[in-house]
Amino acid sequence: MGTHQDKRRLRFYLVLLVSVVLLGTFGFMLVEGKSLADGLYFTIVTIATVGYGDIAPTTVAGKILAMFLIVTGVGTFLGVIANATEIFLNRREADVRLQKLHMVVGIFFSETGNRMLKIFAAADPDINNIGKLAAFGEGWSTADFTKAAQAVRQSHPDIDPARIDFVELRDFLNEQRDLMVRLLESPYMLEHEVFTDLLLATLHLKEELLHREQFDGLPQTDLDHLRGDMRRVYPLLLGQWLEYLAHLKEHYPYLYSLAHRTNPFNANASAIVR
Repeated sequence: MGTHQDKRRLRFYLVLLVSVVLLGTFGFMLVEGKSLADGLYFTIVTIATVGYGDIAPTTVAGKILAMFLIVTGVGTFLGVIANATEIFLNRREADVRLQKLHMVVGIFFSETGNRMLKIFAAADPDINNIGKLAAFGEGWSTADFTKAAQAVRQSHPDIDPARIDFVELRDFLNEQRDLMVRLLESPYMLEHEVFTDLLLATLHLKEELLHREQFDGLPQTDLDHLRGDMRRVYPLLLGQWLEYLAHLKEHYPYLYSLAHRTNPFNANASAIVR
């Protein structure tokens, strides 16, 4: 929001500066009888406050115009410089925040997300369809990853509770609790609502599993409830994974290579380079 306001303010100052320059140029041409080049020269020298050299206003009207330009033009010129600098610094700061956010996302997938993908992929009754979407390759572009992430979110991937080892999933997520809480505490989470939703949904799933002492003999209604919790996590996890892969491919080819070789949707995946 602030960036849009900065851009609008910069455009306002630019329009105002151009208007002042045009007014000064044609004003000097009229009252001083100067050429277009001299009128523009008068205006720029006046706004820049560098002083006059070989030529200077000689008429009363020219001097009044010069004083008007000094009052209005200098402030407008400084406004343009200040706003342009602010936009540049804000953009650099935003790039730094985004880079650190990608680092946070990378930590999540390295420690938690990739294992969860393997667990959910093994319990996905429609794994062939999801596997096609997530079977990324070396030739994929950023647009391909974005398209796949959108397709995944719209496909509503399912989970078969009968294929889930709930004890394994519960113990694993419980081990990752401190990491996910620390990630949520990161100030960079404000920049990424989808990833925040993924962490919250995963922590909720963990809490649901921890509140059950055993999983044998659970009624179908409770299995359906747990299925719904996992289905909330699964598409968020898939979509975020694909977006993260696009980032790796563009900025960290060596990390992308490992992710490609260990694709959880590839039954023959192996970290061994062949």
